[in-house]
Amino acid sequence: MQLDLPRDIETLINKRLSSGSYQNAEDVLRRALQAQDAEESWTEDERRALSAHIEQGYLQAERGELIDGGQARREIDVMKNNWRQKHSSGQ
Repeated sequence: MQLDLPRDIETLINKRLSSGSYQNAEDVLRRALQAQDAEESWTEDERRALSAHIEQGYLQAERGELIDGGQARREIDVMKNNWRQKHSSGQ
């Protein structure tokens, strides 16, 4: 399959490639489509849970209950990896 991509999409792909996280444009597109597919398959309960989690974090921030960026990144990475493992078994 050949694709003619608009310049802005090509720029986004090249940005991802320059990060070193992807080997080629196919990897970038594959990951983007997997993320889109996963998002579209979220259940209403998952969407509500995400909204509740965001609201909880917002209220904590208002109270000054913040964590440093490094700790936040580590926690997000753990959650992301757990989510990926849970959802990759269905592919």
